[in-house]
Amino acid sequence: MDDYRLIADRVAADIADGRLRPGQQLPTQRAFARSRGIAASTAGRVYRELARRGLTVGEVGRGTFVRAGRGTDGGRVALAEPATGPLDLELNYPVVPGQAELLAGGLAPLLRADALGDALRPIGAAGTGAARRALAGLLSTGSWEVDPADLLFAGNGRQAIAGALSALVPPGQRLGVEALTYPVVKAVAERLGIRLVPLAMDEDGLLPDAVAAAHRAAPLRAVYVQPRLQNPLGTSLPRERATALAEELRRLDLPVVEDAIWSFLRPELTPLAALVPERTVLVDSLSKRLAPGLTCGFAVVPAVLRDRVAGALRSGGWTPSGFALEAAVRWIGDGALAAVEAAKRADATARQLLAREVLTGQRLRADPCSYYLWWELPGAWRAEAFVAAAARAGISVTPATAFAVDPRRSPSAVRVGLASPPLPVLARALETLVRIAAEGGGTGDGVTAWRGDGVAARRGDG
Repeated sequence: MDDYRLIADRVAADIADGRLRPGQQLPTQRAFARSRGIAASTAGRVYRELARRGLTVGEVGRGTFVRAGRGTDGGRVALAEPATGPLDLELNYPVVPGQAELLAGGLAPLLRADALGDALRPIGAAGTGAARRALAGLLSTGSWEVDPADLLFAGNGRQAIAGALSALVPPGQRLGVEALTYPVVKAVAERLGIRLVPLAMDEDGLLPDAVAAAHRAAPLRAVYVQPRLQNPLGTSLPRERATALAEELRRLDLPVVEDAIWSFLRPELTPLAALVPERTVLVDSLSKRLAPGLTCGFAVVPAVLRDRVAGALRSGGWTPSGFALEAAVRWIGDGALAAVEAAKRADATARQLLAREVLTGQRLRADPCSYYLWWELPGAWRAEAFVAAAARAGISVTPATAFAVDPRRSPSAVRVGLASPPLPVLARALETLVRIAAEGGGTGDGVTAWRGDGVAARRGDG
């Protein structure tokens, strides 16, 4: 093994054993080289290796810090895994009261022996005629009518994204993405050998000029974007910005993958696919609309790209479950899905109102109907240090580095998920985070700790 990796292993052991704490700043590379008796170039390789493993994060002009929380999958943040803390404000899988009862009715006929036998047969990316018709009706809006022939299906939303990116962007080629983007896209791109290019954003979202500038610098093969309820910011492109982006994509002859996973919370907003249908692959799933255990993804794919995306889904082993498709058809048909969606829209709105009330005076970005918000931290707080302080209080939030395409340019901000806890518990957790923020990057002594029963207790009370 190379010597620099051995040194990185020793630093990693210090982190694992707690000798280096989350949020702690490492020495400069020059000071590290002197302390270890190694060349400065070797120290640089050590620091790059630690960052590659997800153990540290570098912040431009500030230095290198131990990450708050250990990565998985080679050290990368994986938001698909349950958090270990007693109060999780990272994952966002909303479940509303009465949801299970609504869904149970649609499943009962499917459990008959004859229907179950059909539902358990293998199925391809094209799904079934009934599924294509049902999902086309679900996704169609007043300004956009989905052709059932354009529907393809995957095992889940992540697989639908992977299939679209695999079909559009060859290994080694460039994919334009918002500078802050969905972490799973970062992981999928790495596995597929796709190079991510961060695209500048402003308060309204992705800048069309940034797409053009990146494409001029070196050709992009496609763009991935979340125009409605963007993750992590929770914001949506205004109509004028969406129209300008569509025109730029058409002018540049670039295909686009539109992630619509959260769009059911704002059904009145026009999808990008309605503005530039001939080059947009829209991906969606049932996991947020209904429940995380429902693994069914789908994509609306224009005819010119359909064979490529279908081939990618087949070759990746990303085709759907017939049972999930049949269940979805029944829930759409009996109105259960529409009822759950409506309940979640009301729930998300109530949670945003609560968060805005508790976090009054903080710098926040979010859609009024979103299940998450973006919090630009006050004072001297760095995101990693704040996440570590919140973790000591038993609350998990997600640092900006999880979403930053270029971690060196990660803002001092966190994403706060609002979907998981009951409203009273959420209120007390947000109050705790406000108190931590008021410390201004202090040691965290005396902050509120969360017991396993969700009741707040002051540290030192036992």
